[in-house]
Amino acid sequence: MEDVRVFPLTCAVQNYAWGKFGLESTVARLVVGDDPLAVIEDNKPYAELWMGAHPKGDAQIKDNRIAQTTLGQWIAHYPACLGSKVKDAFQGQLPFLFKVLSVNTALSIQAHPNKELAASLHAQFPEHYPDNNHKPEMAIALTRFQGLCGFRPVVEILSFLQQVPEFYALVGQEAAEELQSSMGDEIRSSQALKKCFTRMMSCEKKVFVDELNELVKRVSEEGAAGKDTSNSNGELLLRLHSQYPGDIGCFSIYFLNYVVLEPGQAMFLGANEPHAYIHGDCIECMACSDNTVRAGLTRKYIDVNTLCEMLNYKPASASSKIFPGVPDPSDPYVTLYDSPVPDFKVIKIQVPPSVKDYCVAAVDSASILLVIEGDAIAASAAAFSDLTMKRGSVLFVSANESLSLHITSQSGVTLFRACCLL
Repeated sequence: MEDVRVFPLTCAVQNYAWGKFGLESTVARLVVGDDPLAVIEDNKPYAELWMGAHPKGDAQIKDNRIAQTTLGQWIAHYPACLGSKVKDAFQGQLPFLFKVLSVNTALSIQAHPNKELAASLHAQFPEHYPDNNHKPEMAIALTRFQGLCGFRPVVEILSFLQQVPEFYALVGQEAAEELQSSMGDEIRSSQALKKCFTRMMSCEKKVFVDELNELVKRVSEEGAAGKDTSNSNGELLLRLHSQYPGDIGCFSIYFLNYVVLEPGQAMFLGANEPHAYIHGDCIECMACSDNTVRAGLTRKYIDVNTLCEMLNYKPASASSKIFPGVPDPSDPYVTLYDSPVPDFKVIKIQVPPSVKDYCVAAVDSASILLVIEGDAIAASAAAFSDLTMKRGSVLFVSANESLSLHITSQSGVTLFRACCLL
């Protein structure tokens, strides 16, 4: 069976409460596109599609020649499919987890640990940190995608401290003045920022709930009177408060950049980068881990002390958080999202309707391919027969295998490919 090197996958769906409902979800529409008999419930959230070999969502192989088995089991039996460099570098494991996310309500204020901290947290609290791996990740927008990412420039945070008295009350005069006096000194600014954020996140619940209620009341009244509430980030505050009333995470909008990605734009979230997804649909790729440290906008386990200690407190602009895709000079239909970690890269392949035949080039890494739009027939020397690819189809392609696509739709075809290019 080792000669079976290209095959389709049936992938796990996660029905987290924050997901979009029914066919409003891109995840659900992709599932139905691949399997028209799939049952989608209108009142059920379809949050994530997991394409990979993580134990919490190991993909099923969909190939008549292979007895019911998962991708993880297949790779364990035939690790050469990863490519020799990847196999050696990642101890015979697929190093990435590929996803589609459909976000209806905000995800938690969170960050992901580096490898050292991940190992420590997993050893101490395995029920909350399920593996020992780091989790750098990248989100590529499929629709207009909104999120929080990284600490704002200090001048913006100081402006909110001046304009939002309820926020100032939680940070406190001492920490706020320390942040003001640190302007222009990068090291002191990071230290002062950590102090301000920790003070706020560590407030007693009654204190921050009272301040939050007062802020929401004030902003609501100002909005009803037709006043501009942008100096309090009013629209976003009220939206988050409606989803997570009484949650300290609502105040994080005064510390973290509000980032809006247009389709095709990306964010890269390295270790210790504070972030939260707010709304939209995206492709996501990450190291193969499910470790998340949370401290707000969630009903899950929160770990405020760990989060405040681990974060990267380097302020930067919202525009600096947008990660560019780079056109491939050798292929006009390819855009590379070249993450700064070895675990994964993402490639977008967009073949226009004027092109009827296209070759997906071989790379020295196992790949997972997802069809986002269009239809094609895929042929490979390593496939038992030609494979029909349509919206929602997911293929596993072993290292050093190419695919010949014959485009059958009038709109061309759009694919995303996750791989590990060492």
